[in-house]
Amino acid sequence: MIQEQLIERTYTYKVVESVNIQADVFRKSDERIRPVIVWIHGGCLMGGSRTNLGKQELMKYVEEGYAVVSIDYRLSPQVMLKSIIEDLQDAFRWVREQGPALFQIDPDRLAVIGSSAGGYLTLMAGFCVEPKPVALVSFFGYGDVAGKWYAEPDDHYCKQPPASREENLYLYCRQNGLWPNIVAGHDPKTEPRAFDPYCPVRNVTEAYPPTLLLHGDNDTDVPHEQSVIMAEEFARVGVAYEFVSYPGAGHGLGANYSDAVNKTVAFLRKYLQ
Repeated sequence: MIQEQLIERTYTYKVVESVNIQADVFRKSDERIRPVIVWIHGGCLMGGSRTNLGKQELMKYVEEGYAVVSIDYRLSPQVMLKSIIEDLQDAFRWVREQGPALFQIDPDRLAVIGSSAGGYLTLMAGFCVEPKPVALVSFFGYGDVAGKWYAEPDDHYCKQPPASREENLYLYCRQNGLWPNIVAGHDPKTEPRAFDPYCPVRNVTEAYPPTLLLHGDNDTDVPHEQSVIMAEEFARVGVAYEFVSYPGAGHGLGANYSDAVNKTVAFLRKYLQ
């Protein structure tokens, strides 16, 4: 596709205390009503941006015929997880209510794609967003934010020099098992039920959307097991899903990423076309 055939626009979908929370929209420059992908960036809920969507991946989705909406959301520790989820819900509400007029999409053909923390928010969208998306794709995401992997010191990160909260908050959290406390404002050891609304693995029902899970089995940031436990829940209740495990791949999938995008396109063809 030549650049002139691509429309790119930025919208403010929400304003909080004079801060504009924005979304970038990409689509072919025609008037055809198109299915839509909401893309959610990663960054441990502490960093990242809607601009992190890679050009090759974006163009793959646009050439396939989708409009793509890449959203920002507020980040921790400036806000707690509850507020991040509210941003997620408001973004989907805006896409459904305003998208048809603003960028010619069919809100009933809506899928979600996200990586890492964006994969977590994608899985959250499977039960905290109404109407539910048609399909979900989680690139090395996670379903349990209160599990030992996040709530206890991590062996991989503890091999690195100790970090202070001020110099590297994420590393500090992983070395001390404090990510759930700082991001959600609750201690999973003393308040385990406080995490029920924020753990996709605790909220899988028969109504959960069809889901594609993509994960490397040598991921030292988000354990491969996080996709395994989601797959087990899907199988238990009868949710349609596919789980692609990449042997030897670490966080981000490395050279396997383009294959994961191709598998994503094939998966979405089943539900959005």
